[in-house]
Parts: sequence; structure tokens; C-alpha cells
Amino acid sequence: MPDVIFAGPEGRLEGRFSPPPRPRAPVAMILHPHPQGGGTMNDRITQALYKSFVRRGFATLRFNFRGVGRSQGVFDNGIGELSDAASALDWIQSIHAEAQTTWIAGFSFGAWIGMQLLMRRPEIRGFISIAPPANMYDFSFLAPCPSSGIFVNGSGDEIVTPNSVTKLVEKLRAQRGITIHHDEIPRANHFFENELEQMMKSVDNYLDMRLAPDSPIR
Repeated sequence: MPDVIFAGPEGRLEGRFSPPPRPRAPVAMILHPHPQGGGTMNDRITQALYKSFVRRGFATLRFNFRGVGRSQGVFDNGIGELSDAASALDWIQSIHAEAQTTWIAGFSFGAWIGMQLLMRRPEIRGFISIAPPANMYDFSFLAPCPSSGIFVNGSGDEIVTPNSVTKLVEKLRAQRGITIHHDEIPRANHFFENELEQMMKSVDNYLDMRLAPDSPIR
């Protein structure tokens, strides 16, 4: 899990990168929650997602958005952070150009950024969106959503209303050509304080299904 520094739009960005264990290994990038709420790449959910992809043999990156940790720049209300994510994906591709598939995963604010990146990068073929802030940010840009994926939220989330996530899922499920999974974890709050294991089980079950050779979703 080497420390890495790479160029971003406003200076250097700090990350942790697990190199590809084999030629043509898939890529995964994990995006952390809101910087102004204390979110960093060392957030427990961000780390759990990172470790899950590493175990599966992905070339995996998590990094700090601008102004967080040793990453340069200042918070930019999502606009600059989307540019950071694009630069991070560019960096992975510069050293692992032969990757066949790319996944994006994000928690809260990171989920919002990840879904925007999904719209801009056709190489992203799957997503994991944890507690997407559908009541705080506009997700109407997912028109249409280009890839299948999963949304996971908590029924006791006090920040992101469960109903807003359900409405987003229903809207995306009406689109053709993709399959949207949705798991709501009973009693879990926004940070899955006591339900991290259940949340990650949902993620891992979904990845097991999607990455199986005979998966019906490609």
C-alpha cells in the first residue's frame, strides 16, 4: 500500500495505491466523504472499500481531495474535486494503461463526485455508491446513467434521507440498458457506526455477483 504523490489540477495530490498484481488487472478508485466534514482517504468506510477491491486483485487508489492532508489546493464545492478525481484516474491509467475495466466507489460526498465522473469516463463499467447525498445535491445529470452499480444507505441515516435515495434508485431503474441494485441497511446511520460489517457484506455480495464469469450484468 505505497504512498503516492501525483499531479492534480491545483498542485500535488496525496494517495495510497495498491499496484496491479497482474497484467490487465482492473482498476478501482475510491472517493472519500466531504472534506469540510472531516472526510479524508483514511475514513473507515473509504478504507474498507479500498481493501475489498485490493483483495480482489484490482489496481486500487484512494486519495485526498485538494486541501486535505498533503494534497494542495483549497475546497472547491465539488467542481475542483471532480477535476481531482479525473486527474487521479488519468494518473492510474498512465502507469497501468492495459486495464480492461474500471470501477468507481464513493462514500457520501465522494459518491456524488464518483457518479459525476462516471458520466464523463466511458471506461468506468461499475460503481459502488454509499450513502449518496441525494437530498443535498442534484443527481439529475444521470440521464441516462451509463453503467450498472449498487446504492447502499442506512435506514436510520440522519443526514441523507432514505427516501431521497429510494427516489433516485427508482428513477435510474426506469432507464434501459443498466441494472441498479439497492440495499438499505436496517438501523444504520450515515456513518454505518455499528453496521459497517453489514454494509460491506452488501458491497461484497454485489461484487461477487458482478465479477463472476457468468454474471448476467456486464
